Amino acid sequence: MVAELQQLFLHTWAAQGGSVLSPADYLPTPEHVGNAVVRAIGSSPDDPYSQIYVTLIAALRSAQSEVWISNAYFVPDPQLLAALQQAAGRGVDVRLLLPSSTDSWLVLHAGRAHYSALLQAGVKIYERRNALLHVKTAVIDGVWSTVGSTNLDWRSFLHNQEVNAVVLGAEFGDKMRSAFVADQAQATLITLASWQQRPWRIRIKEQFGHLWEYWL
Repeated sequence: MVAELQQLFLHTWAAQGGSVLSPADYLPTPEHVGNAVVRAIGSSPDDPYSQIYVTLIAALRSAQSEVWISNAYFVPDPQLLAALQQAAGRGVDVRLLLPSSTDSWLVLHAGRAHYSALLQAGVKIYERRNALLHVKTAVIDGVWSTVGSTNLDWRSFLHNQEVNAVVLGAEFGDKMRSAFVADQAQATLITLASWQQRPWRIRIKEQFGHLWEYWL
C-alpha cells in the first residue's frame, strides 16, 4: 500500500514537471504488516477512464447485503444512479449519508435532484445535521471498504486527480460501519413523503443545478 502511494506520488510529480526523484530514496523495501488486503487507486483526467469509478461500480453491482456510503459532494451520473437503484431493487440495504449544508449550493441541489428517483427505488437517504460533511467513504457487505478524496460527482470522476484506498477485511469494515452509524445518529432521514412536500423554490434550484451537473 505504501509503495503504491509512493508510485502515485512519483508519477504525478513527474507529470507536473517536478525535478527527477530517485526511486531508491522514495521506495524502500515494503514490509508485510497487518492482515487486510489493501490497494491504493489513483485517477487522473489524463487516464482513459477512472479506475476508482470502475472499481466502485463493480463493487456496487456485486453487493449482497449492505451498501453504506458517506459523501460530501453527491451528483451521480446515470450509471452510478442505476447501480444504486439496482442494488436496492435486489434487497440490498442501500444508505446514503449526505450533507444538509455545503459550501456549494449548486452541488447540493444538483444532487438533491436525484433524491426522488433514489427514494422510489428504496434507497435510504440521510442528511447530516450541524456539521459540514466532508467524508468520502463506502462500506459494502461489511468487508469491502474505501476511503479517499473522491466525491461521487462528475468532476471527481472526469476532471480531478484523486486517490482512494480500498480495503478488504471484516475488521476494518466493522470500524467503517461504526463510524457510519455514529454519523447516521446525527442525521435526518429523508422520506419520500416528506421530500414530495418540499417547496417549489427548492425544486427550481434542483433543476438549475441539474443542468450544470457535468461540470460540478
